[in-house]
Amino acid sequence: MDSPERAIILSAGQGRRLSPLTDRRPKCLIDLAGRTMLAWQLRRLEAAGVKETVVVTGFGANLVDAEIAHLPPGPMKVRTLFNPFYALADNLASCWLARREFDRPVLLLNGDTLFETAVAERLIGAPAAEITLAIDRKETYDSDDMKVQTDGRRLCAIGKSIETYDAESIGFLRFSTAGAERFSHAVEEAMRRAEGLKRWYLSVIDHLAQTTDAVAVQSIQGLEWGETDFPEDVAANVALAAGWMAKEAG
Repeated sequence: MDSPERAIILSAGQGRRLSPLTDRRPKCLIDLAGRTMLAWQLRRLEAAGVKETVVVTGFGANLVDAEIAHLPPGPMKVRTLFNPFYALADNLASCWLARREFDRPVLLLNGDTLFETAVAERLIGAPAAEITLAIDRKETYDSDDMKVQTDGRRLCAIGKSIETYDAESIGFLRFSTAGAERFSHAVEEAMRRAEGLKRWYLSVIDHLAQTTDAVAVQSIQGLEWGETDFPEDVAANVALAAGWMAKEAG
């Protein structure tokens, strides 16, 4: 399977649960040990061999554009795609807006997922599948975790409220050309429904997992990553990023 050379980062949301940190800037621009979340993500994707990244923006879009303009130049091209519906819709709408970008093997990443390069490399190097969801496993899960149920390498279900689960999604997916096309069509169909604006894109992944054999999982257990939903997550991610900074300095 061809390795994805394009990534799409969904960074349109404000992240109100992180107020006051996000009152004037989106959470992708929260500082983590001297770099923004977005800067860390772009560095990791570039190190994993991604050639182009599309950042879907919304709240504070001008600030994200400015951040990208001031990042050190590198071989990876970075451009933005503005979602004017960010205040009215959930992230399914951002995927719909970016549907033309799903014309090749591609990575899809939540704008609040911090990860080391090895996470991207493991997902990119996973066995061939139309759609591959990166997962982690832990001893306990809370109500806000995006839980998943697996059967070997197959994804059976995904959602915060599913009753049976054995892992969680980290908000990072890989699509083959066929998988990207299948997902894009499914997003189009979902957005035609009355509730489309209020749906998460992972609800489409759940539908595909339950109606097709297109969705696989890849464990990144043992590797370093973090999500950013609550203030305590920021503190944990600052510590994680500080450790990476120390390794770079050493």
